[in-house]
Amino acid sequence: MSEESELHTNIHEEVSHEEHAHSLAAEPIADIGGFVITNALFTSWIVVIIILLIGIAVKRSVRDVPGKLQSFFELIIESALGIVDSVTNDKAKSLKFFPIVFALFLFILLNNWLGIVPGVGSIGYIASVDGHDTFISFFRGGSADLNTTLALAIIGVVASHIFGVLAVGAWKHFNKFVNINALLAIPTQIKKDPTVLIVNPINVFVGLVEIIGEFAKVASLSFRLFGNIFAGEVLLASMSAILAFGLPLPFLFLEVLVGLIQAAIFAILVLSYLTIHTSEEH
Repeated sequence: MSEESELHTNIHEEVSHEEHAHSLAAEPIADIGGFVITNALFTSWIVVIIILLIGIAVKRSVRDVPGKLQSFFELIIESALGIVDSVTNDKAKSLKFFPIVFALFLFILLNNWLGIVPGVGSIGYIASVDGHDTFISFFRGGSADLNTTLALAIIGVVASHIFGVLAVGAWKHFNKFVNINALLAIPTQIKKDPTVLIVNPINVFVGLVEIIGEFAKVASLSFRLFGNIFAGEVLLASMSAILAFGLPLPFLFLEVLVGLIQAAIFAILVLSYLTIHTSEEH
């Protein structure tokens, strides 16, 4: 093979590798009994294990006189609980919502950061894809996979409805979206207040719009998180391809900040949904 032909082959393989590395879909790395494990799912499992280990370590370190580890996490919990209080304005609600909201925050944050750890993307194997040898990494930030962010969004929105039913009752919560009470009130109130012929049908229509809004919440939460994190990983990979030493460093610090902000935004939005749905409509 001539040098020119060999160079062309190497360039083609590098381009093929870059295109596949930036694929929107997470790459499969194992198949257990028909259950496909992707690199994003594998990374998410690692994050869950890390959170469990941190929880066990903190629990074992709890003392009447706090040590350094206990004091550090107490500071984080108190600060986070203060932020939750500022949204709910209700201590009881804050204590009720805090476990699920803080768990989502930690899970997303660690996934965001694990996906940009230098060297993580270099651990993997060579596989044949479309007739070309392609490098597939064992690790991919869970937040950079739309399946993960979609699942998290569904969990957050569904949880808000479950808490809403428990707080205000199934019938009142249902009427926030399908306002049957407004229709039933028209015959009894029309003599005293004829405006119900206009106001109540509008309330019914607003409720139906709210149903569409619930699906929009899922789409907004999932695509916002996925888009920001995936774009950040592509940006870092592109900067590394241009110049591996020095150039990606500012962008790496930027993505650390973006990962923190996006995790906080997701958690606060879910918290706001929980707060709204557990409040009676006036």
